[in-house]
Amino acid sequence: MDGVELLTIGEIAARSRLSPKALRLYDRLGLLAPARVDSATGYRWYRPDQVERARLVALLRQLDMPLARIAEVIALPGEQAAAEVAAYWTGIEERHAVRSAVAAHIRDRLSGRRTHMYEVRTVDAPEQAVLTERRHLLTDELPRWIPAALGRLTGVAGECGGVAGAPFVVYHSDMSLDTDGSAEACVPVADRAAAQAYVTAATGGGRTADLRVEPARHLAYVRITKAQVAHPQILSAFQAAEEWISARGLTISGPCREIYFADWDAASASDEVCDIAFPVE
Repeated sequence: MDGVELLTIGEIAARSRLSPKALRLYDRLGLLAPARVDSATGYRWYRPDQVERARLVALLRQLDMPLARIAEVIALPGEQAAAEVAAYWTGIEERHAVRSAVAAHIRDRLSGRRTHMYEVRTVDAPEQAVLTERRHLLTDELPRWIPAALGRLTGVAGECGGVAGAPFVVYHSDMSLDTDGSAEACVPVADRAAAQAYVTAATGGGRTADLRVEPARHLAYVRITKAQVAHPQILSAFQAAEEWISARGLTISGPCREIYFADWDAASASDEVCDIAFPVE
């Protein structure tokens, strides 16, 4: 380090607004290694050009970015690092939006205020053969998994006589942001024999679907728009259906489901796209 005037840990702490304790932690984690360490005392010195790196680490910590991710960001070239920060902050904003919606839903529920009144209807659904894909998921994984799973199953159905009805998702157990639950994507298929042959032949690594028979059911359902499908707004629809069923002395006889009867991509936020349904007796 001949010819370079090194900074003490106190000096770089003052310039970067990081505490000496934080600097020692970042050294242990490999985020900001000092230019020289005294072998006898353990005292640290830093190069002046490390001030900017220290300031960047401090700024990223203000975003509550985990230290492991900070290490990844500062190791990237400028444009890639900027893109990674943008992706991280987009995720933060999305989670904040979800929490804001949850808070509004809880407030309305506690106050007894309803922002939307739902009409509950009933229908008899016939027995049908369905191609299925089942997965354990958290609530925030559903928006990505549902369209992907239904897309895969629709592709298989295309080789088995085509799709014979509206695709749907069955919830076999409760789930939340912290606890996963069992969800089953289902696509009715026209040719049961062809679907069975496909599933049997695909047993093993290439298998993308199972086949089962969904029994005939009497359903009580609420129809909702694309905007209302988002969590937690959708919980109000589930609650409305459950209250209607209870008020009429009916019994829920199977797991709840979301039936997607419209073209999701072509629908606007105000278009009706989904039925929230409960099998009842």
